[in-house]
Amino acid sequence: MKVLKFGGSSVRDHHNIKKVLEIITKKSQEDKLAVVVSAFGKTTDNLLKSADLAQGKNEEYLAILNEVEKHHYETIEQLDLKNSSDVIEHVNLQFNQLKTLYKGCYLLEELSPKAKAVISSFGERLSSYIISEAAKIKLNATFKNSQDLIVTDDNYLKAQVDFETTYSNCSTFFSENSHQVVILPGFIAKCYNGQTTTLGRGGSDYTASIYAAAIHAEELQIWTDVSGMFTANPSIVKQAKPIQHISYEEAMEMSHFGAKVIYPPTIQPVREMKIPVLVKNTFEPEQAGTLIALNSDKSSPVKGITYVENISLLTIEGSGMVGMSGVSKRLFEALSDDEINVILITQASSEHTICVGVLEEDAQKAVKSISKKFNNEIDQHKIDPVVIESELSIIAIVGDNMKNHQGLSGKMFSSLGKNNVNIRAIAQGASEKNISAVIKRADAKKALNTLHEQFFGDNIKQLNLFVTGVGNVGNRFLAQLHQQKDYLQTQLKLNIRVIGISNSTKMYFDEEGVDLENWKELLLNKGESTSLDSFLNKAKQHNLRNSVFVDNTANEEVSKMYQHYLENNIAVVTCNKIACASELNNYKTLKKVSSKFNAPFLFETNVGAGLPIIDTLKNLIASGDRVHKIQAVLSGSLNFVFNNFNDNVTFHDIVAKAQEEGYTEPDPKIDLSGVDVARKILILARESGYELELSDIENNSFLPQESLNTINNEEFYKSLTKFENHFQDIYAQANSQNCKLKYVAEFENGKAKVGLQHIPSDHPFYNLEGSDNIVLFFTDRYPIQPLQIKGAGAGADVTASGIFADVIRIANN
Repeated sequence: MKVLKFGGSSVRDHHNIKKVLEIITKKSQEDKLAVVVSAFGKTTDNLLKSADLAQGKNEEYLAILNEVEKHHYETIEQLDLKNSSDVIEHVNLQFNQLKTLYKGCYLLEELSPKAKAVISSFGERLSSYIISEAAKIKLNATFKNSQDLIVTDDNYLKAQVDFETTYSNCSTFFSENSHQVVILPGFIAKCYNGQTTTLGRGGSDYTASIYAAAIHAEELQIWTDVSGMFTANPSIVKQAKPIQHISYEEAMEMSHFGAKVIYPPTIQPVREMKIPVLVKNTFEPEQAGTLIALNSDKSSPVKGITYVENISLLTIEGSGMVGMSGVSKRLFEALSDDEINVILITQASSEHTICVGVLEEDAQKAVKSISKKFNNEIDQHKIDPVVIESELSIIAIVGDNMKNHQGLSGKMFSSLGKNNVNIRAIAQGASEKNISAVIKRADAKKALNTLHEQFFGDNIKQLNLFVTGVGNVGNRFLAQLHQQKDYLQTQLKLNIRVIGISNSTKMYFDEEGVDLENWKELLLNKGESTSLDSFLNKAKQHNLRNSVFVDNTANEEVSKMYQHYLENNIAVVTCNKIACASELNNYKTLKKVSSKFNAPFLFETNVGAGLPIIDTLKNLIASGDRVHKIQAVLSGSLNFVFNNFNDNVTFHDIVAKAQEEGYTEPDPKIDLSGVDVARKILILARESGYELELSDIENNSFLPQESLNTINNEEFYKSLTKFENHFQDIYAQANSQNCKLKYVAEFENGKAKVGLQHIPSDHPFYNLEGSDNIVLFFTDRYPIQPLQIKGAGAGADVTASGIFADVIRIANN
């Protein structure tokens, strides 16, 4: 014989009930069945809600009760039972009794546990009777009230079962039963004096387990709306996977710590009788589901990751606790006396501190209980007043085989730490079946996804990007991400998602990842108004693991936001040079904040676009080398300009062409004034370990002062036309000496300068073509023949590829 249990979602309406009847019909052809059913979906919640309203003299309770009644009669009609006078009469009687109970609550303004148990029992009483009558149409079925079989104590709302009497009743009934199918209500029972009791919310699972154990069933099947137990809550962790095989102990741990597929007490009765439990999906019955049995599959040490929401942490500490016997006993006595369930316990080995985790709804009651119990010690300052922390969650990894694998707790805590998930308390039993941590409730989603990626991610790491600036560079960056998506996943095991994008006026977010094929349309048509603060706040609200802010602008105000991102454990990748070339104290602060909050701050494209200049320099310094001198051509735009400028073209036209092809900043004066190059050599000097300010860089500009004083691009370009002879003279002078013009940055002996130079034919810079950059590092290890890096140093594509490379560096960190 098998026991099948169908939850509230499985019997929510007539459509679902018909699916249930199909499953029962099929299963009954193979075995005799005991079928336990819950109330129609949300019925018990509505019954209790209306009872609370009635107690409060709020006549809205009638509207809720009428909706419940209407739903049941509509279900009767849709199940072809509307012509059955017995069914209508029975259901009428039930609702009349229910209305009488509500009327009493309303008049007396009282809702005792006893009354609450009776009211909440009506959902199962109604659903099981209606479903049994529908089953009788085609099946050899009967109805049996669980209150005739399951006997409990008089704890009305969470009754304790008298197993000896209950098992005897069940054995007698089922041995005498001749029907192929018996339909029974879950959740409800009776105490010794015949009064209605309930087995706790979710108790229908428990009911089915009791029957399975009582009759030594071949199997207990729990039919619900998910395909078994998952490695994590699939509504929070999209990558969660069904668990095919799990042990009783693992299932109990997971259900205790928030896995809502099974009511926690369910496992114990079937475990004692070694009866397997199969969790199945009513709506996808062909899915394998999860088998819960004595032993589990040992292939993975961690079977699941789960959590409990709305936890408060109570801390009891004081020097008077050290060496004092009986403190723990008195503490837990106080909580037990007020029926407060302790979910987590942790105690310092010094006995100076005990922390307990309780449900948030019980927290204030728990504080009063503990304070009362230890009133004398608190008054004498032997024990401090109870400290309460709320808005917490408990997150746990579970697995029978964890004890045989070293380093799991290290992996757990290091992965949480890298994502700035602060741990308030830790609990781990000696059996090592469960490692639990108390964290902020706001971090629960990030923590679940972080741990799932760590233990079940198939080595695929997910990065979540927030991208601001979608002009030339940003556009190419997003295009490269889209183009390389499959390669990243298959070859590098990376899933890089763009969660948010913004330009100067609009922003658009999608937590599942922005469609990079249509991001322009989405930003234009569905984007909302943006600001620097609102984009930051959105990124913080998403609170996703491995978050990265990508700045593709040259905007000073955007650069001022970096510290805020880093302080929220959001890495920063930028091609914007302003932050790293700002005041030295700000540069140092960004470095310190990056380190403190474990949030990488990468800016490879600040110098040389996609060339690995800064990364190479960092490796030199990290390995103990020292930089003495740097010579470089660091402006791809200026190199492009002077490689193409001659006496046959105007300087104005060449600069305009450089801007048109994306080699210059939006304001080309930044490049041509030498400010951009000064910033770059400043960054290299700082990364070499020298403390310089931008004002320390000697800038020998070739632009006339009038050009430098212009306030917009239009005026700037007019000035270039006006001073064409000046630029032609510069060219002619270099040409007469068989030299080329190069804008060179130099750093030596702690001093730096930038300016236009005549480069002879035997110099390494002479043959630098197009928009290429070149850097020569003279160091302890490269004193005569410098370390040379050369290549394309400007342009949207190469800059985007440099940003892309920094994102990959973060992923590989």
